[in-house]
Amino acid sequence: MRERLLDLAEDAVLAKGFGATSVEELAAEAGITKNGFFYHFPNKNALALALLHRYVERDDALFDDVLARGRELSDDPLEAFLIALKLLAEATADLPEKFPGCLVATFCYQERLFDLEVHALYHKIVLDWRSRFRSCLEAICEHYDPREDIDLDSVADMISTAIEGGMVLGRATGDSKILPAQIEMVRICIRMLFR
Repeated sequence: MRERLLDLAEDAVLAKGFGATSVEELAAEAGITKNGFFYHFPNKNALALALLHRYVERDDALFDDVLARGRELSDDPLEAFLIALKLLAEATADLPEKFPGCLVATFCYQERLFDLEVHALYHKIVLDWRSRFRSCLEAICEHYDPREDIDLDSVADMISTAIEGGMVLGRATGDSKILPAQIEMVRICIRMLFR
């Protein structure tokens, strides 16, 4: 039942926001009482934390998979990262036509609804994305000199920004091709920066 509530909550939050998603609505849709909801989540903030933890687990699994596949297919860190970005673009191209969006972005835009623990978690998630991409860039820099003087954190943030921005633009326009196209653009920029 806990997973069912998380599924329902994620759909509702991505569709209309956390503030507009009520405990009563989720309990009714799950076919349980309000007390049944509170058995699984003592309050709405606990629901937010569980949603973020589950979301980042899925994101981490996707990033881990594409980066590992890139390293399997090439010993060259630049080529491995370019392959991983290609695989990520392909994976996002398989999302539903009207894909829902990003929970982290949704929570950031509604930050007044959450306590410090939720704020700290989505802050950590974003910094972990930076760290993940930065470590790939550091490995590339061990073999290639960038063509420009760059800050690796800024380049890592650019990758995250392109992914997040691609989701926002895709959702706003209803065009699911925007996200994979943005990842492909990042791929081109990384290739040009290091070749």
